[in-house]
Amino acid sequence: MLLWINGPFGGGKTQTAYEIQRRLPGSVICDPEHAGFGLQRMLPPSLRGDFQDLHSWRQAVYEVLDLALTKYDGTVIVPMTIVEPGYFQDTVGQLRARGHDVRHFALLADRRTVLRRLRERGFGHAMQLIAGKDAPLRRESFAVSKLDLCLERLRMPEFAEHVWTDRITVPQVADHIAASVGLTLKPNTDGTLQGHLRRAWTGAKHIRFD
Repeated sequence: MLLWINGPFGGGKTQTAYEIQRRLPGSVICDPEHAGFGLQRMLPPSLRGDFQDLHSWRQAVYEVLDLALTKYDGTVIVPMTIVEPGYFQDTVGQLRARGHDVRHFALLADRRTVLRRLRERGFGHAMQLIAGKDAPLRRESFAVSKLDLCLERLRMPEFAEHVWTDRITVPQVADHIAASVGLTLKPNTDGTLQGHLRRAWTGAKHIRFD
């Protein structure tokens, strides 16, 4: 089974993916961003855009995930924003047509909630202390520029199942997804502080500098 966790940038995809992975023995995370940033590094900076526009990226994602699903016995978890219907068909659609069990979830939230999360992820807390809570999201300019499009597109029926996350925690989102597909997660034993530190570490590990 493949769990594709979609959502706007800053919507909690990565945090949810790693929460499921740590509580689901044998599961593995396959992040298509690695392929995307690798392809970007091959190009001169002036030619770098949205790597999802590259057919080579979409084909690579399909082929790698097809291999993982064919050869690996555990659950494959993919945290990836994808909102173009054609690109969705090239990846999720092709995998389903190949016969794989792909379960798709779109994590949604109010625009203000996502903006707050963008401010808080990575070095966001430190920046707020230095520059104030309303400091512009310079490092997140791409995410902010795509936010309205993501929230609009992901509400479409083809991007169901929708999970509204404004009022539930990351562990609760993970529990919802697992229950929806019939998976049993290990109990979440994190206290408030431990959970906060775990998510902060996950966010720090995924800061991009390129």
